[in-house]
Amino acid sequence: MGVRGHGKIFFLDLVDGTGKIQVVLKSDVCNVKAFTLTDCMDLGDFLAVQGEVGRTQAGERSVFAKNFQIISKAVRPLPDQWSGLKDIEERYRQRYVDLIVNPDVRDIFLTRSKVVTFLRAFLDSDGFIEVETPVLQPIYGGALAKPFVTHHNALDIDLFLRISDELYLKRLIVGGFDRVYEVGHDFRNEGIDRAHNPEFTMLEFYWAYADYEDLMKYTETMLASLVKELKGSYKFMYQGTELNFAPPWPRQTYRDVVLKYSGVDINTADDEKKLLAEIKSKKVKLDLTGVIGYGAILDTLYKATARPHLVGPMYLMDRPTAFVALAKRLPKDPSKTASFQLLVSSRELINAYNELNDPEDQAKRWRESEKLGKKGQTEHESFDDDYIKALEYGMPPTAGWGLGIDNLVAILTDQPNIKDVILFPALRPESA
Repeated sequence: MGVRGHGKIFFLDLVDGTGKIQVVLKSDVCNVKAFTLTDCMDLGDFLAVQGEVGRTQAGERSVFAKNFQIISKAVRPLPDQWSGLKDIEERYRQRYVDLIVNPDVRDIFLTRSKVVTFLRAFLDSDGFIEVETPVLQPIYGGALAKPFVTHHNALDIDLFLRISDELYLKRLIVGGFDRVYEVGHDFRNEGIDRAHNPEFTMLEFYWAYADYEDLMKYTETMLASLVKELKGSYKFMYQGTELNFAPPWPRQTYRDVVLKYSGVDINTADDEKKLLAEIKSKKVKLDLTGVIGYGAILDTLYKATARPHLVGPMYLMDRPTAFVALAKRLPKDPSKTASFQLLVSSRELINAYNELNDPEDQAKRWRESEKLGKKGQTEHESFDDDYIKALEYGMPPTAGWGLGIDNLVAILTDQPNIKDVILFPALRPESA
């Protein structure tokens, strides 16, 4: 990765996965035939060096080479070591070069690996078992999102790339596994921005005989421990703002934050007509193109007015039933669900709730979602007969939880864009 000197002595910077060391090539020490290879050496070449470790006159620890071989040749030159690979688009397209010339990028992905390893070990130690569920699904479900569609030739059927792992993991709860989790890729055929990539990594777990209060305490323990291990403290900076993961974390209801930042009270604006009238009355400007139904309009209002102000870490609790189709209702207020999101720096890192295990209520909510789809709402849930059948066999009281790994790693590594924590993010082809 670096060459200095000429004639009878060269100083090389040799780098591998464990670090960097200087190599000293001297014509009177190195094998004569090997030394002639210095004329063929280029930045990026892979070398095997044999010699003795010592220190130069300047005190730098070095390998004084007695012999060396070029074991793989770089025929395309690396970017200049001073200017590096700076163009963002080029870095994403040629991640292999980015990793070679930008050591900080390598550190980001080593941190990502540590995060996933830590989360797996945390769940394993509490009796959760890791499972795998289908990526290709005949009916997509578990979230409000537009799926990718593919075709299976042998079966001659269209299939969907999963948008969530949820419905299959809960089938396993029905089957008697009390604690299950999956780290897997999900796919959503939607826009690309700083917080979204069409292919992303989720960690989902489902815990029988627990509720969302248990999950909030568990989440605090899990993520606070992760932050402390990685950072040595519960506090760290993200994009110039200090975040403090020391538990317990603040809790606010969805109703309270919407009321605070938009002036709209969802307890009185409890249907589509009333909500639109309140939005107009409060002079809140929203782009509602293609947004149909009470839940979708309310979600748009929240994201435009309240979410940008929520720094966190904090829990946003008790979201309306209108757009959490798989969550159990609050007994004291059936218009809301026993649910929470973990927000950090205005990003929704975790979505969790008490799982709806009433097959009749679940079927009714899915039918309502399909009606909205027929009215033109692009993101809606589909009716899944087999899942309803599973619920009819009985599912114990269960709490479920989903974490976006990419957004979590972006925050932990101080990256504003999740493309910087995805090795090969989705990009438009260069020829397009």
